[in-house]
Amino acid sequence: MSKLNPSRAKTMNPTYNFNGQVALVTGASSGLGFATAKAFAEAGARVVLSSDDAKKLSASTAELLAAGHDVRGIMCDVADEGQVASLVEQTVNAFGRLDMAFNNAGIQGPHEPFTATSGAAYDAVSGINLRGVWACMKHELLQMEKQGSGAVVNCSSLGGLVGQSERAAYHATKHGVLGLTKSAGVEYAARGIRVNAVCPGVFDTPMLAGMRDAKPEVMDKIVNAQPIKRVGAAEELAAAVLWLCSPASSFVIGSGLVVDGGFTAQ
Repeated sequence: MSKLNPSRAKTMNPTYNFNGQVALVTGASSGLGFATAKAFAEAGARVVLSSDDAKKLSASTAELLAAGHDVRGIMCDVADEGQVASLVEQTVNAFGRLDMAFNNAGIQGPHEPFTATSGAAYDAVSGINLRGVWACMKHELLQMEKQGSGAVVNCSSLGGLVGQSERAAYHATKHGVLGLTKSAGVEYAARGIRVNAVCPGVFDTPMLAGMRDAKPEVMDKIVNAQPIKRVGAAEELAAAVLWLCSPASSFVIGSGLVVDGGFTAQ
């Protein structure tokens, strides 16, 4: 059976002091979103976890509360701008401000020939992956502009950098996220707000674990295609997001940080 994470050299991630700051993470009930919410909390931030999955969100929020962190779980479907506006409003009502946001919520979308994809399927993936990111950015930026500071990180993908057969709808949205990031990054740089993105490669998430169990031979091919010969740990993506939100990246604007173990460098 394929190993999602073969042994890797121990690394020491930098530590951040986000005491007194507030972070919002969408798609935070599991996977990359939860790992990032946890990392923010461990760095001292007060954190709002958001998801449209009530059961998973409750469990993830409870886990961080049990660890002594100051967090809230708020339900939100990012495809609905009204819910997004309410999410940001509730965040500010709970914690008084919004300093950092990781717009991570997304779906895979159809994996089928270009001409087989229906308009409804295209609209569904676009509504969450692209319009949802736009809506989150809009309302986060409105709050951050009032404060005169903030950092936004959007989740694109290596699918925002390359094309793949039978994944046109998904790749279109992830390319679009980079366009939103660059435009907003330029627009808000002089206002004390930095907007960037991450482009994750293949990471150890519940979805990938399901693929490993169902199709181990496919996982072998995926692992062997990575120059680093393993897939990423969710904590490694979280470390990149925290760096982009920290003063250490103060001169980084409108960037799409590639975190893919070297896959797109081949």
